Amino acid sequence: MPKLKTKRGVAKRFQITKKGKVKYSPGGKSHLASSKRTKKIRNLRRRRTLAGKKEVRFIKSMLPYG
Repeated sequence: MPKLKTKRGVAKRFQITKKGKVKYSPGGKSHLASSKRTKKIRNLRRRRTLAGKKEVRFIKSMLPYG
């Protein structure tokens, strides 16, 4: 059986934790920061986890060795 290919765009944006959750960084902090509130920019630094089961299953299918 051949090796499975990883979707490289997904691999750069998502990581799978030891418990199987999917971690990601939220977008919206790279530019136009002067118009955003300090609290919002501070909250955007944190990593988030995906909540939807369907989305998690879809991301994990694109990361076969994650």
